[in-house]
Amino acid sequence: MSRFSEPQDPVFARLNTSLSFDRRLWHHDIAQSRAHTRMLAAQAIIGDDDRDALLAALDAVESELVADAFAFEDGDEDIHMAIERRVTEIAGAVGGKLHTARSRNDQVATDVALFTRDSAGHAARAVDALAQALIDAAEAHLDWPLPGYTHLQRAQPVYLSHHLLAYVWMLLRDRERFSFAEAQTAALPLGAGALAGVNFDTDRDAVAAELGFDHVAPNSIDAVSNRDFALDYLSAAATCATHLSRLGAELVLWSSEEFGFVTLPDAWTSGSSIMPQKKNPDAAELLRAKAPRIVAHLSALHGVMHALPLTYNKDLQEDKEHLFDTVDTLDVCLAAATGMIRGARFNGERMSAAASDELIAATDVADHLVKRGVPFRACHGIVAGLVRVAVESGRSLGELTDGELVAASDQLDPIAFRELLTQTSSLESKVSVGGTALARVREQLGAARSALALHAA
Repeated sequence: MSRFSEPQDPVFARLNTSLSFDRRLWHHDIAQSRAHTRMLAAQAIIGDDDRDALLAALDAVESELVADAFAFEDGDEDIHMAIERRVTEIAGAVGGKLHTARSRNDQVATDVALFTRDSAGHAARAVDALAQALIDAAEAHLDWPLPGYTHLQRAQPVYLSHHLLAYVWMLLRDRERFSFAEAQTAALPLGAGALAGVNFDTDRDAVAAELGFDHVAPNSIDAVSNRDFALDYLSAAATCATHLSRLGAELVLWSSEEFGFVTLPDAWTSGSSIMPQKKNPDAAELLRAKAPRIVAHLSALHGVMHALPLTYNKDLQEDKEHLFDTVDTLDVCLAAATGMIRGARFNGERMSAAASDELIAATDVADHLVKRGVPFRACHGIVAGLVRVAVESGRSLGELTDGELVAASDQLDPIAFRELLTQTSSLESKVSVGGTALARVREQLGAARSALALHAA
């Protein structure tokens, strides 16, 4: 007999069902049902014969799901009810004992926690792979100069290795964020029941140990309503995707004819439907566009959780699509970024030529004057004046006459001035810790390799 006198409206049934997306949780639902069944028998809540029948039925259901032979029915509201229905069809009436001492509230929270834990671990490994690709590329192009930019204007020369390593440090921070998200799934929700606990002497610690949780959630109300771990994963993914968008943007610019710094592998580019000469950096462009999609999922889940009364509310069903799409989107973006970096061919001549622009040595000239006792702000004005004279006369800085240099400042040695305009001088003068001088870049590479190895361990 049902509590309700009429069936669900078909439109409400469509609104209410989650089977179309939560079916991907079946691995985790089977695993927790096995652990729950063994615990029930160990606590003498069900008999050993019941345990064996339930475990055998769960094995059969798993085989059907693996073989894509599981027959879903119209009445299956979600993956949890679908599995329980099929278990009962296989095991008979004993299948109804599977749900003893648990609710769908703690069951779903456990499945989502398991999924998030696995996804965070997978993302961390994918981040490691991209970081390793960047380290390898930095080592292969250790002393290749290119312009560093601010406001997309040439600013100061750096080594390509130094530039690539900037992304490694971003990714290592991403790695820490995913590790944090993974750690936030450490508390087992199962056993909290609907919200207040259950009326049986269960062994939640045994279930936690079997499923790989560190401990049980200490408060049943919090256990069923907590989705902080999903927010933590989405937050880590949003920041990581933002980093990937910056890498993608630079690959788009660098691969253009105007820059010509890099040629992306054919496997990660596309042609034009009308212009046969085109080789479009579509994968890199999509790294830019996918980031706000992930950020939007984070914002949307915050919206779901905002002001939501305790304990369980159907609103929480909306956690999954935001989480699932983020996991899938980030996974493909990390793989694409890794593929592009591993196959990228950098053009040393184009980068070096751009980094030889004498104007980007202006800061070095100002620092030279500082070392001769001229206040920096005065130096800034002196060098800015020299740049204006050169630009307005259509000359390079090196083509200014000795007289023009001395007229700008009697502290300006024309010979030293022209030496400062060389590419190598500017690059190797940045000797501060974290700078682009080759010795410092080598230190960075060693530190990055060590940090990555530590994370992998």
